[in-house]
Amino acid sequence: MRITRYAAVPLAVLATAACLGAAKPAAYDLVIRGGEILDGSGKPGMIGDVAVKGDRIAYVGGHAPGRGKAEIDAKGKAVAPGFINMLSHSEDSLIADGRGQSELRQGVTLEVMGEGGSLGPLTPKMQALEVQREHDIKYPVTWTTLDGGLEALAKRGIALNVASFVGATTVRVNVLGEDDVQPTQAQLDRMRALVRQAMQQGAMGVGSALIYAPATYAHTDEIAAPATEAGKCGGIYISHMRSEGDRLIEATDELIDISRRSGAPAEIFHMKASGRDNWSKEATLIARVEAARARGQRITADMYTYPAGSTGFDAAMPTWVQAGGVETWISRLKDPATRAKVLAEMHDAHPKTWENLFAQAGPEGTILVGFKNPALKPLTGKTLAEVAKARGTSPEDTVIDLVIADGSRVQVVYFLMSDENVAKQMTLPWVSFGSDASAQEPKGVFLLSSTHPRAYGNFVRVLGKYARDEHALSLPEAVRRLAALPAHNLGLHDRGMLKAGYFADVVVFDPATVADHATFVKPQQYATGVSDVLVNGVAVLKAGEPTGAPAGRVVRGRGWTGWKDGGCRASAKDWSW
Repeated sequence: MRITRYAAVPLAVLATAACLGAAKPAAYDLVIRGGEILDGSGKPGMIGDVAVKGDRIAYVGGHAPGRGKAEIDAKGKAVAPGFINMLSHSEDSLIADGRGQSELRQGVTLEVMGEGGSLGPLTPKMQALEVQREHDIKYPVTWTTLDGGLEALAKRGIALNVASFVGATTVRVNVLGEDDVQPTQAQLDRMRALVRQAMQQGAMGVGSALIYAPATYAHTDEIAAPATEAGKCGGIYISHMRSEGDRLIEATDELIDISRRSGAPAEIFHMKASGRDNWSKEATLIARVEAARARGQRITADMYTYPAGSTGFDAAMPTWVQAGGVETWISRLKDPATRAKVLAEMHDAHPKTWENLFAQAGPEGTILVGFKNPALKPLTGKTLAEVAKARGTSPEDTVIDLVIADGSRVQVVYFLMSDENVAKQMTLPWVSFGSDASAQEPKGVFLLSSTHPRAYGNFVRVLGKYARDEHALSLPEAVRRLAALPAHNLGLHDRGMLKAGYFADVVVFDPATVADHATFVKPQQYATGVSDVLVNGVAVLKAGEPTGAPAGRVVRGRGWTGWKDGGCRASAKDWSW
């Protein structure tokens, strides 16, 4: 038998070899290495690492001590907190595609919904009407509360977090229906109770949309009542104001007054001066908000980064004809005498009691983007002027004919704002961003309609066009206003910044190349330059492609009774901001 002899090895050498052979266990689930950390504070970035453990950020700073189970090389890129869409309409689009790709590929990690209408509270009649009025995306409405609707969405498996205001319109319809009526005190108390319930279930506040029927029938006192309940529960009042054009300043004063009376902070949805005749009011609008802020009121705004808006032909007709709901509205339009009266009012560019976006944009500045009736879908992408000319009818008659034929308000794009005013708003430190659109993908059911380019480019446009190219704001400031500012305005728990202990909603992007590609002619084009996105510590975008991981959750407001410090107070003053 052959015997192999080994030289004697010191015990210290053997111990060292053993340590080298067995790697230390990973300290983190993920480490993002060597990127420029923009933490959301607005301060200049620093080169360093961000480490994640579970659903939380575990480390932010220089070289992270220890390794991650997975690592992302972020050299040459920026690392930022996930962006917050302050005005999303993704309630149904996330049902069709839970990845929310048009937003995800821009670094958005939280969709905040509830502009006037919300997923609840619903009556059985409202549930039935929701299903009846669905367009391209079909689904059963099985919930009645706002929280139930959000939970149903999350349980389907979504990549993005979701939150919502309780809609003032939804609450009004729940109690009063869709008619032009005023509430009794008992009915107003019922509306307040519904808001309080929604706040305790996690609503961010109350959202209104006061240019549309039936919300426009509500007087200021009616709006102030639910806003007061929201304030008591740590929420805010946020509004598509009663006017963004001819009565812009009066509407701004109303919002500021509602905030003062209720004690709740207030925010202007998609701030703008609408219509060429009103562009000069932008400076007065800003001055009104800044004066209120100087008095100690918490007034903020959000915006989208384009000179056109998108809504329906309900904003082209007087609201009295729309009382009772879309079906009643269309029935009235079929009456020749009513039609003649509506046509006469549509010719008035500056009506006293409603917002005429048709007159502000004009037929050439109105693009048709969404129909319910398949027979009308070939008109998608055409201007109103083109369709009216082809039909040999006036633009006003064409609007009415299309609403009747489609059985809906018809979705359109209106060119309303000046590029100069959009650029001016980009410099305001109290303005965050909302797309006023849904999260989509350029295929399948989403190709049955068109959209506004803001659905695909609103957020990266802040980083690319306005921060990098036009220097309207710095990159750190852009990140602050995309993440930390809206998180603070909403009073979110542990979100909106890169901080140890915060939820790991993180975006990695290339500041040199990030860009939007969506246009008004071809809006369904993804943005580029965002490589990686984490939601609650889970990779939902990896090397520029969605992973399909259902990491999204319902994010709840400060009044949620599930928080240790949640619930409602005697007054909005009992909350600190």
